[in-house]
Amino acid sequence: MMDRFEIEGEEVLDGTAKPSGNSAHVIVPKRWRGADVKVVRISEPDSDE
Repeated sequence: MMDRFEIEGEEVLDGTAKPSGNSAHVIVPKRWRGADVKVVRISEPDSDE
């Protein structure tokens, strides 16, 4: 069962968390540098990673 979150913000984008060393990253537009952001996971991660 998924939780529901309500977030007020300026802009939304869809992306995929990509491998990065021992972690993962999500690329956002360059113009977002220095901005406060929130990331919400909406699916289960792949089990093979």
